[in-house]
Amino acid sequence: MSAPAVPPSRPTSRLDETAYDRRRLRQWLAGEARADGVSRRRLLTLLAATAATTALPAPGRARAADSPIVKPLPPEWFIQRGTNAETRWEALRGTGHHTPNERFFVRNHTTTPVLDAADWRLRLWGDGLRGTPAEGSPVEFDYDDLRALPAVTRTAFVECAGNGRSFYATQQGETVTGTAWTLGAVGVARWRGVRLADVLRRAGLSPYAVDVQPRGLDAEYVSGGESLGRVRRPLPLAKALDDVLLAYEMNGEPLPYDHGYPVRVLVPSWVGISSIKWVGDIEVSAQPLFSPWNTTFYRLFGPGHPQEGSAPLSRQTIKSAFELANGASFAVGEGHVLHGRSWSGAGGIARVDVSTDGGTSWRPARLHDRPRADTWSRWSVTWTPETRGATHLLARATDTAERRQPDVAVPNTQGYLFDAVVRHPVTVS
Repeated sequence: MSAPAVPPSRPTSRLDETAYDRRRLRQWLAGEARADGVSRRRLLTLLAATAATTALPAPGRARAADSPIVKPLPPEWFIQRGTNAETRWEALRGTGHHTPNERFFVRNHTTTPVLDAADWRLRLWGDGLRGTPAEGSPVEFDYDDLRALPAVTRTAFVECAGNGRSFYATQQGETVTGTAWTLGAVGVARWRGVRLADVLRRAGLSPYAVDVQPRGLDAEYVSGGESLGRVRRPLPLAKALDDVLLAYEMNGEPLPYDHGYPVRVLVPSWVGISSIKWVGDIEVSAQPLFSPWNTTFYRLFGPGHPQEGSAPLSRQTIKSAFELANGASFAVGEGHVLHGRSWSGAGGIARVDVSTDGGTSWRPARLHDRPRADTWSRWSVTWTPETRGATHLLARATDTAERRQPDVAVPNTQGYLFDAVVRHPVTVS
């Protein structure tokens, strides 16, 4: 089927998220948008530029005497954080470019559901489909239907928007809320699936569609005693038609339960909340959509941001990490090779500089991967420490969009998008 005509008002794939968001909010105020699970007060707050600070919800409670995560979580690989599991960076040493499935971090709002592909259906519905009323005549695909469509494979990272959050407190003395991730809420995999664009067009995409909202099949999320429903987050249609996948394989295997089996959304280079796991339905809307996950959560609030909060978070920021445990020990006078990885949501990694003396001097690292969008580059640098005692290793990346990691990250109340150079403590003895 040929692509539908694109109305002149539709944003391009290089989205100006702030302008797009403001237009959506104005449409809501005019009665031309719909907010699912979001209060009128909240939307008016965002639109009217009044001060807003909202705490990130605490991790969901695990099932009694059971783990909310299905796969084993050996302590040498993971730090358990409620319903989540953070990968230890030392566990990635020597694993290759792609993160092994068994070592990939887990970000859950509730408990991993164990689903059967034979029973799974993907339901597409909404007034953004041709001849489909908002509440009726859905179009469905089962697992075999999806796998029968042309498949694509893409290497891409998935990263929680709060990755690095703990450093706002430990390096910058800022108070933030949310899970205290260090740098292990990220992983790169080789994903295989079908283009969301192909599925939308087969379902009968209307030329008037503007937003697409995937929703997961995990349990409803409860925050402050209120159910916010199942996790869902709108995507602008321009992004949905660009590079988004409905993935059913991860590193050559069916998706593991914890990573979205049988099918998940993959939104390359965007914050992880966009890549909805266990996707069960997708609303295709001719009206702008809002959910708690692009209004209350996943915006930037605080003194360094607009009073009404930033636009919903989209592209990830830039980061670097050493494949080392905190407090790792090195022998004085001996040669060592330090390894690490850097990544960015704006492009490939063009350069990495490393300091082994706490930031006094810098030298370039050797890159082991060519700059590629949507994934990280591995790097290494040699080091022969000459002085005993405690010191810090620092790595600072520059991407192909000429973004470079700053010394200090602009704080926000929920601790998203930490991008500053991290001071990695080590000891020389």
